[in-house]
Amino acid sequence: MTEQGGSARPRAGRAPSMADVAARAGVSHQTVSRVLNDSPQVKGATRERVVAAIAELGYRRNGAARSLAMNRSRRIGMVAAHLGLYGPSMIASSMQDAAHAAGYELALVGLSDPTSSALRGAVDRLLEQMVEIIVVAAAHESVVAAARDLDLPVPLVLTQGVGPQEEHAVGIDQEQGGYAATAHLLDLGHPQVAHVTGPLRWVEAAQRREGWLRAHAERGKEPGLEIAGDWTPPSGHAAGQRIGSDPSVSAVFVANDGMALGVLTGLHEAGRSVPDDVSVVGFDDIPEAAFFWPPLTTVRQDFASLGARAVAQALEEVEGTGARPSSLTIPPLVERRSTAARRRD
Repeated sequence: MTEQGGSARPRAGRAPSMADVAARAGVSHQTVSRVLNDSPQVKGATRERVVAAIAELGYRRNGAARSLAMNRSRRIGMVAAHLGLYGPSMIASSMQDAAHAAGYELALVGLSDPTSSALRGAVDRLLEQMVEIIVVAAAHESVVAAARDLDLPVPLVLTQGVGPQEEHAVGIDQEQGGYAATAHLLDLGHPQVAHVTGPLRWVEAAQRREGWLRAHAERGKEPGLEIAGDWTPPSGHAAGQRIGSDPSVSAVFVANDGMALGVLTGLHEAGRSVPDDVSVVGFDDIPEAAFFWPPLTTVRQDFASLGARAVAQALEEVEGTGARPSSLTIPPLVERRSTAARRRD
């Protein structure tokens, strides 16, 4: 094989191959491969010729063939529930960005039914795509339990519904977030705090409720009124109407910002002023929370960071990079105008 550039071009209608690049640059197939893999063994002038041939022919590397040759897919699988909600959608989006930055693709399967059989089906779909690792972001108790029991040929990482110091997992300390929200209200002088829960079979709703209970217990107080919600503004609205009819309630911790919006509306309709009559704290800090009326005090979940940490953990499992994020991070309380000291009549 000579080192002089040739004039070979692929036949019309066929994508250029590595052999076409080699012929055009006047080098061997192995030399083209070395250039594509950034090998230091290729001399500068030869490398420039190969790069020029690639550009001229419009050659695109065959990712599937490369994966087979390297026995690597460079693909992270993700199972996610409730993608219509702000938190899960942000986790998925940030994971995709972090995966692409690390040279990986993200294969996403939505979980519409939070059951162990649905999880198994989603995992099987990802394994068919030759993923190197699976990340599960679904905080329903049955899904989390089933995920922990899976026997898989690839590693698995949990990102939601995790406990302290859990291995192969990253998350946000939901109990501490619930504690911080409740403690803020109690420390403002409210004798007790009502709580609008999320669906308690969702692990994170139950964890936030535990924080609400702990804040009262540490201060020797009985917890306030408890109302079950379902994450949606309508359920918050119904809770707000109920709270609005009870003059003994002066503070409420709501398990997510969507329900908190409904609570605010229900309180306004009942003629209760926020925060003069009732202080309200939410959870998540969605982008709209600062524009509620009044602007909502809430617990901020950094979903973008969580997605990036999930990818970092996945890469540690696959590549042994040494990057082992801590299991849980503490979410901060963002104080706005929906909370105030208890008014003394």
